Amino acid sequence: MKAYLKQTRISPKKVNVVAALVRGKKVVDALTTLKFTPKRSAPILAKLIASAAANAENNFKQDREKLMISKLIVNAGMTLKRGMPVSRGRSHPILKRSSRILVELSPITESKNEKVKSKKSIKKAEVKVEKSEPKVDLEKEEKRVESEKIEPIKKEDPKKDS
Repeated sequence: MKAYLKQTRISPKKVNVVAALVRGKKVVDALTTLKFTPKRSAPILAKLIASAAANAENNFKQDREKLMISKLIVNAGMTLKRGMPVSRGRSHPILKRSSRILVELSPITESKNEKVKSKKSIKKAEVKVEKSEPKVDLEKEEKRVESEKIEPIKKEDPKKDS
């Protein structure tokens, strides 16, 4: 369940920024994320992921809601080399980069490790809640406050002694 896009005229560095947003997500969630991403590569990736999902539905009889993006690889494609004329008869290179993108989908399956991780995260959340509530023994606290009180120093009047 793959789809390829070869030689799209956008830098792989720029495509990879958007690709990182949707790697490992469900197809439906990824398409929603890309719909509201204001980058030039977002509609390109959305179209490619939709194509891969259509391939999965048509060729492999998969349900779109039960698919996730297992691989999203962005590689450098052909580079067009141009030049910008500068002083003294020289030129600076301009590299117009292109990208090759591979999207591979797989059905969602929750492995045993993921189940164990999710249970552990739930337990950690419960422990954090318990730790956040301080348990105070009122009697000990009152004794501590009383012991810390400083009694005022009593000064004797020198006139009384004489």
